Amino acid sequence: MSFQILAMNKASNFKTALFFPILISLVLVLSHGSITAADTTKIGAIIDVSSRIGKEQKVAMEIEAQNFNNASTKHKLALYFQNPGRGALQAAYAAEELIKEKQVQVLVGMETWHEAALIAEIGNKAQVPVLSFAAAATTPPLASIRWPYLVQIATNASEQVNCIASILSSYKWKRVVAIYEDDVSGSDSGILALLSEALQNSHVEIEHRLIFPPFSSMSHPEAFVHNEVTKLLQKQSRVFVVLQSSLSLATHLFREAKELGLVGKDSVWIITETVSSLLDSVNTSVISSMQGALGIDQAYFPDKSKSFVDFKDKFQRIFRVEYPEEENFYPGIYALRAYDSIMTIAQAVQGLKRLNRTQEMLIDNILSSNFTGLSGDISFHEGQLSQIPTFRIVNVIGKKYSELGFWSSKFGFMEESGDGDGSESMEGWSNSVNWPGKLRDVPRGWAMPSLLTPMRIVVPGDSAFEKFVKVKWPGTSNDNFSGFCIDVFREAIKVLEKSYSLPYTFYPVNDSYDAFVESVINKKSISKFLKTIFAKTVFVRRNQTSGTMNIIVLLFDQSLIVSFLYPIFNNGKTYEAVVGDLTILANRSKHVEFTQPFVESGLSMVVPAKSDEAKTFKFMKPFTKEMWTATGLVMIYTMLIVWVLEHQTNPEFRGPWKDQLSTALWFTFSSLFFAQREKIQSNYTKVVVVVWLFVVFVVTSSYTASLTTMLTLSRMQPTETDIELLRRSNAKVGCDGDSFVKDYLRNALGFKQENIMDVGKQENYPEKFKSGNITAAFLELPYEKLFLEEHCDEYTATGPVYRFGGFGFAFQKGSPLAHDFSEAILTILENGVLKDLEDKWFKLSPSCSYFNSTTRDADSLDLNRFWGLYLISGATSTLCFLCFLLHLLKKFCDSIRTNPGSMTPSRNSLWSKIVRFTRYFRSGVIRSPVRAPSIARSQVDEWSSAKWELVSPSEILDDHHLKGPRPQEVQIPVRTG
Repeated sequence: MSFQILAMNKASNFKTALFFPILISLVLVLSHGSITAADTTKIGAIIDVSSRIGKEQKVAMEIEAQNFNNASTKHKLALYFQNPGRGALQAAYAAEELIKEKQVQVLVGMETWHEAALIAEIGNKAQVPVLSFAAAATTPPLASIRWPYLVQIATNASEQVNCIASILSSYKWKRVVAIYEDDVSGSDSGILALLSEALQNSHVEIEHRLIFPPFSSMSHPEAFVHNEVTKLLQKQSRVFVVLQSSLSLATHLFREAKELGLVGKDSVWIITETVSSLLDSVNTSVISSMQGALGIDQAYFPDKSKSFVDFKDKFQRIFRVEYPEEENFYPGIYALRAYDSIMTIAQAVQGLKRLNRTQEMLIDNILSSNFTGLSGDISFHEGQLSQIPTFRIVNVIGKKYSELGFWSSKFGFMEESGDGDGSESMEGWSNSVNWPGKLRDVPRGWAMPSLLTPMRIVVPGDSAFEKFVKVKWPGTSNDNFSGFCIDVFREAIKVLEKSYSLPYTFYPVNDSYDAFVESVINKKSISKFLKTIFAKTVFVRRNQTSGTMNIIVLLFDQSLIVSFLYPIFNNGKTYEAVVGDLTILANRSKHVEFTQPFVESGLSMVVPAKSDEAKTFKFMKPFTKEMWTATGLVMIYTMLIVWVLEHQTNPEFRGPWKDQLSTALWFTFSSLFFAQREKIQSNYTKVVVVVWLFVVFVVTSSYTASLTTMLTLSRMQPTETDIELLRRSNAKVGCDGDSFVKDYLRNALGFKQENIMDVGKQENYPEKFKSGNITAAFLELPYEKLFLEEHCDEYTATGPVYRFGGFGFAFQKGSPLAHDFSEAILTILENGVLKDLEDKWFKLSPSCSYFNSTTRDADSLDLNRFWGLYLISGATSTLCFLCFLLHLLKKFCDSIRTNPGSMTPSRNSLWSKIVRFTRYFRSGVIRSPVRAPSIARSQVDEWSSAKWELVSPSEILDDHHLKGPRPQEVQIPVRTG
């Protein structure tokens, strides 16, 4: 039934009321009678006045309408309320009734987007502005063009969903359960899509979606809610997000969840605005069932403003009178938005001229609104509220809740609203949060194992290398399992038991390692896979079968088929972890959560070994050809430099050319063994020799070490070294068929399927090699080490090593146990326990003590390791030679200047100078004969000849038989260095 705020049929409800509400009614009656219909703007409010939200909205609208009517003399507001019924169609009918019968000029209300969209169509036809309290989860395309008279006075759900994703990322919860109450039409599921997208960006998975029908449509709500909540016990995730719910459903939901133990230790509950904004109005019994929950609602900060204080006082007085059955009389965000909606209309009406006003002018004024209301800033962009909301995060404690802080997409988590110094994580507030079960530590958000429900762990029942995993069948007790991997797991359990108990049970299974991973993948992932297959099957049948068959196929529900096929696909069993020699691979990591690796992993080739017989030129192998060549060149160059520097001053480097070269060569070669005996005199030579001896020391030491390694360690040589040659020759290779290696050999290394043999057990490899069934075997590094430990004198590893992620334990995707076990593995690695386990299980036998599976044949030393040393030696020799040459040139020039008569025009050519300088270098002196006045003519002619020559001291003749005085002799000794 619709009614006008000014009508007198309400008098019976106010007989026991206070004087103030009566006075308000009288004033409104008088004001209504004093204006004409043309001055009154009629507003139709479509709200459910029987609900708490509707009651708050009604009182808030009445207060603002009264305030406006009291203040305005030209315009008045009249309110008409209509119940929306139980669906969008009934709400649309109520809107048509208000427009036709009451001639309302504005419609306000609508709690669901489906209602708002339908009524917006009606508003378009009647040119009536529609102010909706509901916003679309995702903005429809061209919404402002499609519904020009629609105004959303609420923000969409995207920001709230991003806030939820930020909270989940802060505490690294990887899997959640989304709980959602659908509307009557079943069409408002956009918020679920938003949540899924936001969580996907944060690498969080929705494990299960629990969708309830509208609470009002349930015939037996308690039984229905109980049955649905019971299903959550089968889920691993204990992080529950109540995405959208009425207060009635939330009350039953939390009550049932608490009775089933889901609101307790290790569980997390997050409630959104639809519930958290009503926490002030619920009774203590409902609050007690929500203990520890985190609430998100839109923050508003009007406490200090005079307008809010006046509104709050009026609201509480009127609400207490009209609804005495309610326990709380404090206005919530819904009341503030309703108040602001009437204020928006009032300001738009005031901007209209008394004459010639139209509905187009009214909607334009509404859309151009720009003011600060009680709920925040009010302004619109393309029909939507342009305000970026800030959300308040609260924690339910005791009989009330405490405010933890705020979140906005711009600043992140903040202690105070508007504080620009925000954080991306909420983890800093952990000490302030009281979690479900009165926990102070952050919950794991996971169904932890207990004595009644221990962790189910699948273990390889028939491992190829039993030192890693060995099962003593029938394997009904945990004591029947042993091996290196089992011991690592048990040591990790000891570390974790310092924090919490972790009961477990081993289950041996004979299957492939990929099958072990599939057995840990949760049912949701497998269901997705089966649904995909089913959808493709239906598509094929549609194209290839008759119409009758099409109908039969389409009659089957996918959920029924998945439920039927799932036990067959997964053998009816799921496990929570895999413990064993499981290799971490990228494609496996997409479906399960791996721990920190506890063993290095890689793929290597093992082949039979042959004896490394002595070779004639084995001594040449420590250096490469380039290295030998460079060493010889540097030695020859150093020999020449030493000879040049010592030739003039050192008698040991003089004499016939043959003797000089042999002496220089012997000196340089003997220096390789530090056995040189020749004395050196030039300081330049000493510098060259010092650097050369250092080079000799480094090179000979490296040669000795390399040759020693080759003679002692490289005892066995592989019979095959080239993987490419094996592939091209179609050679048979062996591997463990249950592991990923078989697929890797085929897909990555290019081996043909028929050339890959499944060898199986460790003891089968020698037999396969000896019978010639396989030429090479591909083993992971841990297996290789174990195999060669027992067969070091027959087989060897060769070729490149293809690296992988190592051995690790696998848990269900999103399980926090993977992180805990990773920390435990690091602990036993750091305290030496893991090393002790390796020594226990993989201790080398004495006969193979020299062997190391990671050691390969020693490589020859190449020039890249010594070129810097050779460069220094060559540069030093060159520099000393240049200094010596410059010094010699200076002496030569000085000698020429002191004997100017020795130079004649014929001796002044460049070639003559070079020849004279070369002779000067060889002899070290310049001899210039001069004329004697009293010698025989023939003798005079000889001395006065135009030819001059350089004479060494040994060629000087005794001239006592000459009659005249002896010719003057100028001898210039040259000494360098």
